[in-house]
Amino acid sequence: MFWKKFIYNGVGIILMLLIIAGCEPIKLYEQNTIYPTHEWSSQQINKYDFAITDTNASYKIFFVIRHHNAYRYKNIWVEFTTQSPKDSAVKQTLNLQLADDQKGWLGVGMDDIFDQRIPINAIPTKLKWGTYHFSLQHTMREDPLMGVLATGIRVEKVQP
Repeated sequence: MFWKKFIYNGVGIILMLLIIAGCEPIKLYEQNTIYPTHEWSSQQINKYDFAITDTNASYKIFFVIRHHNAYRYKNIWVEFTTQSPKDSAVKQTLNLQLADDQKGWLGVGMDDIFDQRIPINAIPTKLKWGTYHFSLQHTMREDPLMGVLATGIRVEKVQP
């Protein structure tokens, strides 16, 4: 009787340790800008800095947006600027899809608020050691852009 209890407890403890050891958090950095009035002015340039220390890993970079269901467009045009350590800034104009006619909003939603993480780089990229400077600015015709609660950048380390 004693041995059965001892074995069951021992197996339970070993399983618990294996579960805890198997849980590894996703390596990521994310910074967001919140718009308290739910409008993003085209004059507002949001700047984000990320320190990269692991040069052996590859990274995915995402545009992050939280918006209302009342956002009027299926897309968003943004100027995304990247400055890697000791290099000059590179500016990209991106047309990012937020919805389509079949599915509606492409992100995850609760009630009338939707969150989306849209990849900026299709293929994971190796980054140099040092601090990266990113900036975002919308280039939509509507100014200020209504229905936007937050935007930001997410840099996620890809597991080999």
